[in-house]
Amino acid sequence: MRNLAQKATFLKARAGSFCDTIKRGRRRIVTLAALGVSTSIGASAVPAAVEQPVAPDALRPFHVDIPQAALDDLRKRIAATKWLNQENESSLGVSLSTMRKLAAYRRTDYDWRKVERRLNALPQFITKIDGVDIHFIHVRAKNKNALPMIITHGWPGSVIEQLKVVDPLIYPEAHGGSASDAFDVVIPSLPGYGFSGKPATMGGIWFGLLAHGLRL
Repeated sequence: MRNLAQKATFLKARAGSFCDTIKRGRRRIVTLAALGVSTSIGASAVPAAVEQPVAPDALRPFHVDIPQAALDDLRKRIAATKWLNQENESSLGVSLSTMRKLAAYRRTDYDWRKVERRLNALPQFITKIDGVDIHFIHVRAKNKNALPMIITHGWPGSVIEQLKVVDPLIYPEAHGGSASDAFDVVIPSLPGYGFSGKPATMGGIWFGLLAHGLRL
């Protein structure tokens, strides 16, 4: 119990900057909207210049839009894969036949645009924490008393793994639960993964995000 109390105290001590960033970002977005300035950005687009400077830690709406040229180049690189001449032993990892099937699927059948539509159907944002851009999905429940839940993907992995749990968490009443069971869902991309920036060192960025997220 003592260790838990110490951890709770530490979390409370660390909590604050991420929540403050969210609040400042929202105020900034409202101000820009009042001025008629667009705050949307694409996954690979350069943000448009605006007359009003954007604070470094502002909350920026995010929209995924991967250029078709990048997708075409990926398919070409997959097609150019140099494969082993014979099947490897199971003790050495994934079988060659499985990898060939996966590569063929990604090259010919995988529909990235469908994934983009799923992502863009949810509110996404980027904010800066300790100098690193952090991408996250933030979906609020209708229940105003809903608690925030941070859902972390694995590594390697991405926020796409967690999309299937969003609806049951924000609309539990549609899945056999009660509206009082709802959560506000926050799904960040790990630093260095997905649409988040790459930190020079891990430091306390991710732990800080988790701690501050408790107060979202």
